[in-house]
Amino acid sequence: MSNFIQDANWRYATKKFDATKKVSTEDLNTLKEAIRLSSSSYGLQPYKILFVENPELRAKLQPVSWGQSQIVEASHLLVFAIQTNVGDTEIDAYFKNVTETRQIPNEAIAGYSSFMKSKISTLPEDAKNIWASKQTYLALGNLLNAAAELKVDVTPMEGFDPIQYDEILGLSALGLHASLVATIGYRSTEDDTQHYAKVRKSNEDLFITL
Repeated sequence: MSNFIQDANWRYATKKFDATKKVSTEDLNTLKEAIRLSSSSYGLQPYKILFVENPELRAKLQPVSWGQSQIVEASHLLVFAIQTNVGDTEIDAYFKNVTETRQIPNEAIAGYSSFMKSKISTLPEDAKNIWASKQTYLALGNLLNAAAELKVDVTPMEGFDPIQYDEILGLSALGLHASLVATIGYRSTEDDTQHYAKVRKSNEDLFITL
C-alpha cells in the first residue's frame, strides 16, 4: 500500500482537538507552501487564506460556526476567502507575475490574457464568485493531503455563517468573502471518532467505466 493511501486512511475530520498542542512553525510553513502550490483554474488563485490565531477573534467566530469546539481548540483556524467579483485587475496582476517569473515579454502572453478576460470578466458577479469558491476546494485538497503526510489533523468545515465571518473578520472591506473553513492541529485522545472505521462507497458504487 502506498504512503499516500496509508495517509488517506489515517486522516479523518477531527471532532475534538488537543488544545495544548500547537503545529510547529516548520510544519505550518510546509502546509502554507502546499496550499500555495495548489492547482487552480488558469492558475489564477482567486482567494486569500487567513490564519486566525487571535483567541478573541476565534471566540467570536465559534457561535457563528454552529458552536463547534474545533474553532477554539485547534492549533490554527484557516479561513479560505474568495476575491469577490474577480476581473481584469486580478488577471492583469496574474500576468504581471507570469512575465516576471518566466522572464517573457507582455506581447508573448497578450492573446491568452485577452482570452482569460473574455471568459472571466464577462461573467455575472454571482457566477464569478461561485467559480472562485470552487477554487478554494482545490487548495483545501492540497492542505488535507500535505497535513496527513505530516500527521497533522485537519477538519474541513462548511458549518458556519459566511456573512458573519465577513463581518467579524472585516473581509468585505478587503474585497473578500468567506468560502470555507479548516481547523488544523492534533486529535484529542478523547475524540472517539478517530477509532471509527472509514465509511466510503465501494469501487463498484463509485466508479463508472465507459
